[in-house]
Amino acid sequence: MTANKKIHFEVSERKVLLRVFDVVSVLLALYVVGRIFKFNYFNISSDNYYWTIVLGVYITTIGTVFEMYHLQVASNQNQVIKSIVLTSSTTVLLYLLTPIFTPNLPNNRMQIVFFYLAILFSLMLWRLFYVKLLASSRFEKKVILVCEKEEAEELIHALQSVDPHYRVAGFVNSDGSSSIDEVVKKKKGSVRSIPVDQLERFVTTHSISEVVIAAQKTDGITVNLYNQLIHLLENGYIIREYTQVYENITQRIPVQYVARDFYRYFPFSRSNQNQLYLIIVRLLEIVLSLLGLFVGIILVPFILLGNLLGNKGNLFYVQERIGKNGIPFKIYKFRTMVKNAEKNGAVFATTNDTRITSFGKFLRKARIDEFPQFFNVLKGDMAVIGPRPERPVFVTEIAEVMPFYETRHVIKPGLTGWAQVNYSYGETIDDSLIKLQYDLYYIKHRSIFLDINIMLKTLSTILFYRGQ
Repeated sequence: MTANKKIHFEVSERKVLLRVFDVVSVLLALYVVGRIFKFNYFNISSDNYYWTIVLGVYITTIGTVFEMYHLQVASNQNQVIKSIVLTSSTTVLLYLLTPIFTPNLPNNRMQIVFFYLAILFSLMLWRLFYVKLLASSRFEKKVILVCEKEEAEELIHALQSVDPHYRVAGFVNSDGSSSIDEVVKKKKGSVRSIPVDQLERFVTTHSISEVVIAAQKTDGITVNLYNQLIHLLENGYIIREYTQVYENITQRIPVQYVARDFYRYFPFSRSNQNQLYLIIVRLLEIVLSLLGLFVGIILVPFILLGNLLGNKGNLFYVQERIGKNGIPFKIYKFRTMVKNAEKNGAVFATTNDTRITSFGKFLRKARIDEFPQFFNVLKGDMAVIGPRPERPVFVTEIAEVMPFYETRHVIKPGLTGWAQVNYSYGETIDDSLIKLQYDLYYIKHRSIFLDINIMLKTLSTILFYRGQ
């Protein structure tokens, strides 16, 4: 029965695949160039194996910063070419400037040209192959969703908007009987409803990879539906629960289900009680804070000049925010808004907020306005990584309508965070809901590896001028 299932790589598998083949393609190209041309700057041998390791680390790390392992970018030819050029150029520059870990600079400068072109074109050829073949529809993952019809559109969009290779081929309406002609519209086409008694046949004839259960009402899983799911499971098909799939694909906690099944999400990450982890993180925060404050002091004269020309007023602004355990603290930032920006009361900042000055917009885009927050980190009010600190008035307002919002306060708020690097500035309550999902995911999965991922994504935000 499983013969019709197509090849599919999970999100994590695809990211590993991209990293491994990026390094392999570059090393293979350098080997070929060394055999054909008089290229001896980079030789792969047991005597200088560390050259290879350093090059691999540079490619994958810098590639992460320039979003080469973001699946949406990796599947888009124009975007991935831009990322490849930036990654190749930065990798070669850094490799040449670190001769302690890499070969000494060659006397013949053409060796550098060969080195750069080998890296650039090997990545280009392999990634274009990925876009044309591995990222094509023949490798997509087709699933069936079991859910109530009124929730189908939202559930389908939440999954497909994140993973370009994840496609919901149909849904079973767990509210009751459905017609095969019934459809749910979405941005790209529509998804048809599958009658319960045709589920097993549909799965086996349409190359379905798995069935995802999102039915909130237990009486929606009838005996007939249950038996068909068991038959599919016995024949090697995967049956998964929606919240697990949602969390794996979106890297967010589906808070719309938390109020009903909160016990699934506790306890959160053990790192929150791991003293060694907390001590290491705190030491790194102190070092980063001192460096950040040093850079901030250097920038002050330029910011004073910018304020004089296009943002007259105080250099800093101080505002009350909610910290760990709900305790308020004073946050410090470079001012980016006009004077008396909130004379009519507190409101969410928006994407094109007229209160933000032209110079203030530059400070926000480059994330320069946040340098004074390193003082908050040094004091211990904030962490480098954590949920964004919110104002008391907004915390009260959001907590009234959103379950588990104040769970964000079990750890310190951060200068950057999982929500900040994955989602735009929160302008509405709905935006705050999505950011809460990311914050809870971070609290649940908090680790040194996730922290490194956030730092790399933060660099991407700064380099691509995406601050808000």
